Amino acid sequence: MISIPVEHGLLLATILFCLGLLGVLVRRNIIFVLMSMEIMFNAVGLAFITGGSRWQQADGQVMFMLVLTLAAAEVAVGLALVLQLYKKFKTVDIDVVSDMKG
Repeated sequence: MISIPVEHGLLLATILFCLGLLGVLVRRNIIFVLMSMEIMFNAVGLAFITGGSRWQQADGQVMFMLVLTLAAAEVAVGLALVLQLYKKFKTVDIDVVSDMKG
């Protein structure tokens, strides 16, 4: 069976994490920021899976399940927050939300 080298998996995880970080820093739409955070979570999960397969341990898969659980909680809380902010400000622009008072 042909396997993917560990370096390739970690390189892909690094590229995905950097793209997600760039999306968090550059975008102004809250939905896109949440999507970029999901990309970062998936990159971390890929790194755990790659490391676990390198050492033939199931620890990477267990940590990936924890990452998936945290990502699901982040989506639930994030989307609820976005809905409430949209109801109040009628936009999902981060700059408008940063002007909140009291």
